[in-house]
Amino acid sequence: MRTLVIAPTYQEAENIEDFVRRVRKALPDADLLVIDDSSPDGTARIAEELGQELGGVDVLHRPRKTGLGGAYRDGFAVALERGYDRVVQMDADLSHDPGVLPDMVRAVDEGADLVIGSRYMPGGSIPNWPWHRRALSKWGNRYAGFILGTDVEDGTSGYRAFRGDALRSAVPATTRASGYGIQFELAYRVWKQGGQIVEIPISFTDRYRGTSKMTWTIAAEELVLVTWWGIRDRLVRPLAGRLRRS
Repeated sequence: MRTLVIAPTYQEAENIEDFVRRVRKALPDADLLVIDDSSPDGTARIAEELGQELGGVDVLHRPRKTGLGGAYRDGFAVALERGYDRVVQMDADLSHDPGVLPDMVRAVDEGADLVIGSRYMPGGSIPNWPWHRRALSKWGNRYAGFILGTDVEDGTSGYRAFRGDALRSAVPATTRASGYGIQFELAYRVWKQGGQIVEIPISFTDRYRGTSKMTWTIAAEELVLVTWWGIRDRLVRPLAGRLRRS
């Protein structure tokens, strides 16, 4: 069973060494793919030097910053082309604790098609977030779960592990989201195919070096896409089917 951890990066020179070493400590046999959007601070160079030292670390160079969704699509394409059995995605800013990686992989081995590191199930937490930010994120996830008809508590979490076959069946290359909406999109596809989605509690810690890349534009994209998928799949397509049968 081969595992690939993929981590999109942009301007993560302050964090990348700690991140790579902690991932290697948590999953010594896993490979790591750093997907760098031509960071001007030398993130890719540092990752490549760590690869020479540690082995099993590759860097995928993207010509420019075109969004998280595009970075993940490129990373997933590499994972599927190389035939990895497990594919883990996570942030490289240390907001996702690499120490949870063995639990994520174990859940896949026990039968899950998608494992989500969840902030909103019992045992999960978001230390130091102000109440309004926590409320916005939590109710945004509840809205998505309601309109899509899923029971996923934390559809926006970027800390997750896929069974390789489940990821291939979700066809990530055809996803549309340019930002964090790709998290909803892939989870929804796995759920629609009847895949088993398991959530395990995590503590999400805000980055302590660098600045957040979340913007209102990205948040708005998530809202629009989720609303459209819900209308399309719960209203438009059922109505079209009834009209065809009539």
